[in-house]
Amino acid sequence: MIYLTKINRKQFVLNVDLIEIIEETPDTIITLTNGHKIVVIETLQDVINKVINYKRKIYIKDILKT
Repeated sequence: MIYLTKINRKQFVLNVDLIEIIEETPDTIITLTNGHKIVVIETLQDVINKVINYKRKIYIKDILKT
C-alpha cells in the first residue's frame, strides 16, 4: 500500500494491486480495477516510483523469509 494525496490535499493509502491504469492529462488519474477513478497531486512518475518501492519491499521480505 502506498500513500498518495488527493487534489483536496487529503492523504490516503492505496492498495497498489487495485491499480489498472495511471494517466497524466495533466492531472494524474488512477483508474482502479473496479472502475473508480482517483485524481492525485503526485505525478505519474511519482506514483510509479512509489509502486516500485513498495513492491521491492514486499519481495525482499519474501526472499529473506526463505
